[in-house]
Amino acid sequence: MSTAVSQIDEIKTTPWSGGRSPFNVEYGKIMMWFFLLSDAFTFSSLLISYGALRFSASVWPAADKVFQSVPFLYDSGKPLVFVGIMTFILILSSVTMVLAVEAGHRNSKKEVITWMILTVLGGFAFLSCQALEWSHLHHEGFWWGSTPSLHALKEFFAEGTGTDVTRHLTAQEFANLFFTITGFHGFHVFTGVVINIIITVNVLLGTYEKRGSYLMVEKVGLYWHFVDLVWVFVFTFFYLV
Repeated sequence: MSTAVSQIDEIKTTPWSGGRSPFNVEYGKIMMWFFLLSDAFTFSSLLISYGALRFSASVWPAADKVFQSVPFLYDSGKPLVFVGIMTFILILSSVTMVLAVEAGHRNSKKEVITWMILTVLGGFAFLSCQALEWSHLHHEGFWWGSTPSLHALKEFFAEGTGTDVTRHLTAQEFANLFFTITGFHGFHVFTGVVINIIITVNVLLGTYEKRGSYLMVEKVGLYWHFVDLVWVFVFTFFYLV
């Protein structure tokens, strides 16, 4: 019996055994990567559709004219300031998530709780900012299937570009895509916040401490970083290009 075991061990350690498997990763983490890959395709198709319409149109609403409001402070005159704040909040929440994962690797329960709570607060802050931005744009007349009046539309385009009909059509395309894509992203952020809250409660209950691993924090961290990365592309397409 001992001879057979030693022969098996010898086979496993032979130079032809291949060594460690390149896919020696926990099952749940692999499944998370598969999900994120499929979700990346969805966002890519939406952003490609936006880019195709944006660059095939002769005129398009100017970002520095559409997004120049800072709620409760300025109605206009501050282009891209508010979305810059939103982006900073989301990136900061990604940093706190990194710190939560790192604390989990050290099995530091208190630190994991602190950083997870800050991540949740960052997610809520981003969603609140997005709600304010949507509310302002709706007040301006932008919504799914609707745009400001033809007279009001002129202020959202570069001077002397396009006819009234062209402005109306492109503004409607812009509004439909903007609310669809940012809404889809916002849904992901909201979902991430809910999951983060559930994970935080489990940390408080000592679930992962009993398991001896905070791997679930790392898994949800992958999702949260993906949401942040997608926002970088949304921010670039809608607010900068």
